Amino acid sequence: MAVTIPSPPTVLLSLLFPHQSRNSRTIPRISSIRCYSSPLSSMDEHQKRVVVCGGGIIGVCTAYFLSKKGAAVTLVEKSSVACAASGKAGGFLALDWCDGGPISSLARASFNLHRSLAEELNGYESYGYRTLNTLSLTVTESQAQKQTSTSRDENLPSWINGPARGPRTIGSPETTAQVHPQLFTRTLLSKAMESYGVEVVTGKVEKVGVEGERVDSVVLEGGQVINSDAVVLTLGPWSGKFEMLSSLFRVYGLKAHSIILEPKELGAITPHALFLSYYPAQGGRPMNPEVYPRPTGEVYLCGMSSEVEVPDDPEEIVGDPESIRVLKRVATTVSSHLAEGEARVKAEQACFLPCTDDGIPVIGEIPGVLGCYVATGHSCWGILNGPATGAAMAELVVDGKCSIVDLSKFSPSRFVRLGKR
Repeated sequence: MAVTIPSPPTVLLSLLFPHQSRNSRTIPRISSIRCYSSPLSSMDEHQKRVVVCGGGIIGVCTAYFLSKKGAAVTLVEKSSVACAASGKAGGFLALDWCDGGPISSLARASFNLHRSLAEELNGYESYGYRTLNTLSLTVTESQAQKQTSTSRDENLPSWINGPARGPRTIGSPETTAQVHPQLFTRTLLSKAMESYGVEVVTGKVEKVGVEGERVDSVVLEGGQVINSDAVVLTLGPWSGKFEMLSSLFRVYGLKAHSIILEPKELGAITPHALFLSYYPAQGGRPMNPEVYPRPTGEVYLCGMSSEVEVPDDPEEIVGDPESIRVLKRVATTVSSHLAEGEARVKAEQACFLPCTDDGIPVIGEIPGVLGCYVATGHSCWGILNGPATGAAMAELVVDGKCSIVDLSKFSPSRFVRLGKR
């Protein structure tokens, strides 16, 4: 059944800014998008048929840029679009934080693409894109009771009124920004569907069909076959459960927790992202939670991560109670505006970040299978690097080469070389 999606600025503005008077009419929330019509129905015979498997930010960005280049794209998602890390991440973007490392060029290209997409899609209103200042702070929990107005650091924004010390600017509006990741992903998909004909199928990918050494289809659970000239596997942490990929390299899931708070005084929270060195009262090593105020006035806090087994169903992912309790304690310590009674808890959640053993994403064509590509393993930088990854994959699939970024260091063939040593 096909679903008609209203234009992103109308639908998503009401989700992001529910209190604004200009959105007085009720607009339904986008949940899952289902489309079972054949991708062959509206394509011409010369269009390249591409199936993108996975409806997170990497898959949606790939589908968007592929379709914009003229490919006939079908996106397959098991559950709902942006239901996992792409919907529950912080949405923090940084231009130069990856400089000096293997993903530097990818990150810089993607940061700039985020800015361009925000202009194109009215991201300031439709998915909360904005630039912001970013601070690092030291917070010592045991000093919370000793905090006084005279001892407070005057360089801190007024809402940070807990025992925070040593504020240091580590990002400016020129180098750091944010999006609401779920709304960004769904806005981009809506645009791709309406303007470029992307079709979405809800189903679980069982296998990639290969004829000789070339891809020819994707087979879904239940036997549905989608014929294709190319396939892009963007399965995130579920890459490790897909045999075609797990036989080549390991992708594991890092479970990260988060909460979303809505303070009573929405206007009190300024656009300052916080990276904390947080010392618990009971001692031990410091934790590194992160705090992201959003344009809605909501405040997102995340941290408390560990490597655990990824469940088969993304809808089964829930936060560990103790990790959620710690995040609430961090919120209360950092700011009285985020304390119990002063802020409503809107979400307690967890998601899995897809990680590789060498810490580098896997982006490129799978060795030995022509027309089969993979893009996964982006760890905590998936939201940042989604656009450039999608644009690079589109170039690689349609043109056979990539100009936006050098993909050689991300190639899955690096694992084949290692295995032969």
